[in-house]
Amino acid sequence: MNNQPNLSNDQVFSRRIIDVAIRLGAIAIIASWCFSIIEPFMLIAIWAAILAVALYPAHTKLSSLLKGNKKMASIIIALIGASLIIIPAAGLSTSIVSSAQHVYTGIEQGSLKIPEANESIKDWPLVGEKFYGLWQTASQDVQKIGAQYSEEIKAFSGKLLAGAAGIGSGVVQLIIALIVAVVFMAKATILHQGSSKLMSRLMNENGNRTINTTVAAIRSVAVGVLGIAFIQAVLAGIGLAIAGIPAPGVWAAIVLILAIAQLPAIIILGPIAAYYFTIADTTPAVIFLIFSIIVSTSDAFLKPIFLGRGMSIPMIVILLGAIGGMLLSGIVGLFAGAVVLAIGYELMVDWLNQVPNSEGKNTDK
Repeated sequence: MNNQPNLSNDQVFSRRIIDVAIRLGAIAIIASWCFSIIEPFMLIAIWAAILAVALYPAHTKLSSLLKGNKKMASIIIALIGASLIIIPAAGLSTSIVSSAQHVYTGIEQGSLKIPEANESIKDWPLVGEKFYGLWQTASQDVQKIGAQYSEEIKAFSGKLLAGAAGIGSGVVQLIIALIVAVVFMAKATILHQGSSKLMSRLMNENGNRTINTTVAAIRSVAVGVLGIAFIQAVLAGIGLAIAGIPAPGVWAAIVLILAIAQLPAIIILGPIAAYYFTIADTTPAVIFLIFSIIVSTSDAFLKPIFLGRGMSIPMIVILLGAIGGMLLSGIVGLFAGAVVLAIGYELMVDWLNQVPNSEGKNTDK
């Protein structure tokens, strides 16, 4: 016998609404809790996924060369990748620390030599006269400037040392991400099947299309932009170190940022080459100038080799992603930010280019 009273349609509807609200609330609490647990690892996981997608073609080729030995291919990629991360980062950190110590010691002991200021500096708007006077005083008595701005110099040196420490932390994160990426590549088939199921549930027939667009965007930016920028920065750093230019690691880092922003490295290497003509003989100075031009224009022939038929992503998207990612998450964010924003841009463009047909399904314009 049914003891429940007869309910009106409104009461049944209200109970269902309450039931659905409770279930959604429980799901939201669990999802929020899970996200809080994995949030510390989110950036590393994202960068590992980016590396896995970008390096998977190389992993496949290397596995075939090793007669299907995927484990050995993964180990080789991990070792090469770790070396490519650690060696330049160690050079950059050492360069920053030694440069900070050299400047601080030189100011303190009066051994730092600063050339006289050019008269044209006086013509600079607003700050010309003041900056010229400060520069002239520093060129005549650097210890006086050191004593006058001792607190500011100490603070700046501290920031440089903190930056070097931050690079070390970023390198550890990159190496961990590389190790996770190697695991992802080893489980590529399972992960691809899982991603396809997830995207099919979320986006129906557009699920696989979204995955393909994401993969293409990752390889376009990670290989065609970040990879080439890294090569240019390493080449620039090696050339600067051989030429004996002070703080080669710092200049190489600036070249890296410029290259990620799709700006020519000659913006930095050109003035350095001009300075090198004033301190070196003509022959090595000319060689360094030619080397600087080659490094700056190397992306013209590296992109067809590394990228092939890539995607056309605006420079401003890459720049904003790199800078925003670096401000948000440090050195790892510098790379991951550019890729993530490029993915978002490509997915948005892909969505905008689709129009619903008479049956309500999306088709390309």
